[in-house]
Amino acid sequence: MLRPFRKPRITAWATLIEGTLPEGARIVVVEDLISTGGSSLKAVEALRAAGFEILGMVASFTYGFPVAAEAFAAAGVTLTTLTNYEAVVETACRVGYIDESQLPCLLAGALTLRHGRPKSNLHFFATRFLRNPFPAV
Repeated sequence: MLRPFRKPRITAWATLIEGTLPEGARIVVVEDLISTGGSSLKAVEALRAAGFEILGMVASFTYGFPVAAEAFAAAGVTLTTLTNYEAVVETACRVGYIDESQLPCLLAGALTLRHGRPKSNLHFFATRFLRNPFPAV
């Protein structure tokens, strides 16, 4: 198992990658969250530079920003996610966590970025829902 980092860790070795695998090993990168894809693709760059073959990336969640899809395509990395922002919002509506009248605003806002990052209200909603997806109603 390897653990790549976006920038060198502040350790005695200042490395981008912790752990060992044979050179040329074929790797699937596992991530928790994809917003723009920048951090994840920096890890891919570090792994490729170290001589590993990247088969793709899996992640728990993506906001579904077009900039991320473009970045992954440009890097030649296939991204597979377990769920996405739209599915979380629709599920939240179905279970009564949010009102149906809130859907247009939440879904329209899902495609916008502020300074390259998700709008704070969308991030708050998504992370709050993911921590407690089925609250008592």
